[in-house]
Amino acid sequence: MSAASAVPAVSAQFRAAYDAVLADWPAAVTSRGVPTPYGLTHVNSCGPLGAPPLVLLPGGGATSTVWGAVVAAGAGRTHRVHAVDLMGEPGLSVPAEARAIRTPRDLAGWLDAVLDGLDGPGAPGPVTLAGHSYGAWIAAHYATRHPRRLARLVLLDPTQVFAGLRPGYVLHALPMLARPTPARIRSFLRWETGGADLDPAWLRLRDETARFPTVRPVTGPRPGPAGLDGFPLHILFAEHARCHDSARAATTARAALPGARVETLPGVSHHALPLLAAEAVAQSLAA
Repeated sequence: MSAASAVPAVSAQFRAAYDAVLADWPAAVTSRGVPTPYGLTHVNSCGPLGAPPLVLLPGGGATSTVWGAVVAAGAGRTHRVHAVDLMGEPGLSVPAEARAIRTPRDLAGWLDAVLDGLDGPGAPGPVTLAGHSYGAWIAAHYATRHPRRLARLVLLDPTQVFAGLRPGYVLHALPMLARPTPARIRSFLRWETGGADLDPAWLRLRDETARFPTVRPVTGPRPGPAGLDGFPLHILFAEHARCHDSARAATTARAALPGARVETLPGVSHHALPLLAAEAVAQSLAA
C-alpha cells in the first residue's frame, strides 16, 4: 500500500467529529493503522498493556468510537481494549484498492490479520471478541473459522445470526440507506431508539457518516451454531430492538447453543445498546 493510499479519504468535518468523540474516552487512546491484505485497519486501543486483549467490532455506520461508554464502564480497566473501524464502513480504515472484502471468508481473513497486528509483532494470545449488530455477525463468522484464537465470544444483539430482520425495520431504514442524509439518519435513530437521549457528539459523528462513500456491506448465510460451541459464549439481546423479535431470537439462541449464556437487556433498543447499556455490556465482557 502506498503512502498516499494509507491516508483515509474522509472530510475534515468527519475527522473532527470522530476525534471529538474519541477525546471523551476516559483513558489515553493509542490510535494506529494495522496492515492487512485488505487494507490498513484503524484500531483505537486503551487499557493496561499486558491485560487480557479485548477486541470490539461496532455495528454498521457506528465506528469504533461508539465503545467509549463501555470503556468508561470498566472494560478499559480489566482488558487491553482494541476497538476496530470496520473495513469499508465509516471510520478511518483504508480499504486496499486491489483486494476487496466480498465474503464472510474474506472478513474472517481480514480480522485474523488484524489480530496478528495487535500490540506489536506476533499474534496475541486468545482474545475476547465482542461485536454489536453487524459486528456481531462478523464476530460469529470469525469464531466458526478460528475458534482457537478466542478466549470468549460476546455477541451484542447480533443481527442475521439467530433471527432475520423485520420487514418494518428494513422499510424504515431504506431511505437512510438509499440516500443518507443527517436528517434521515437522525430520524431513523429516533424511531428505533424511541427518542432515547444519545450522546450529542456521537450523533454529530453519525451525521457526518452521511457523506462517507457508500460501500455495500458483505452479506451471506448465518453462521452455523455448531461452530460457536467451543468456548465461553455470552449473547445479549436488546429488549426493545426493532430489527428483530428479541424474545424469539433469544429462544432460538438457547435452543441452538444450550451451553451459552443468553440474556435480554431490559429497556434498551438495538442501536442504543452500546451507549445506554454500557455497564451491563462491560460486565458481560469482564465475566
